[in-house]
Amino acid sequence: MKAGPRILGLTGSIGMGKSTVAGMLRTLDVPVFDADAAVHALQGPRGALLPQIEAAFPGSTGPDGVDRQALGAAVFGNPDKLARLEAIVHPAVAALRGDFLRDNGDAPLVVFDIPLLYEKGGAQGLDAVAVVSAPAEVQRARVLARPGMTTEKFEQILALQVPDAEKRARADYVIDTGLPLDGTREQVVGIVRALTRGD
Repeated sequence: MKAGPRILGLTGSIGMGKSTVAGMLRTLDVPVFDADAAVHALQGPRGALLPQIEAAFPGSTGPDGVDRQALGAAVFGNPDKLARLEAIVHPAVAALRGDFLRDNGDAPLVVFDIPLLYEKGGAQGLDAVAVVSAPAEVQRARVLARPGMTTEKFEQILALQVPDAEKRARADYVIDTGLPLDGTREQVVGIVRALTRGD
């Protein structure tokens, strides 16, 4: 058995309930590294990446950190600019993830919450992947209930994500969030048990 914790990758398309599942894992004392939260910290007020982002995309940062609308407008639909932004952000997130792993080296299991795990090829180094999923109509209702969300925006986001069916086919575990919360929690407990058995 390898040294250190087992690593579970947690992913799922928009509106599938990944944040809810991550919260359930935390209540089971499983350390969770939230890639999105790491990005927000790096790009927030006095964030470590602000100088680099401002140099690459002038006018995209301010006293409150990255102006997400301005930066989004600068990179949206432009693969070269998006690649330039990712080249700034991804190594910094990887470094924070390494720190997290060292800090939780005694835990039997840790979770990497990576929204675009399959889209960005983040599955290497993981012991297993859990995909959070729900029926398409449940997903759609959840996403369209978000402030500022439109059908068009939802369709654009979906087009950039690996289809849910493909994610489920590639995953080691599928967590159904279309059920009552207790049913989802039961699945999460089962996965934690399976991955920590014998540790």
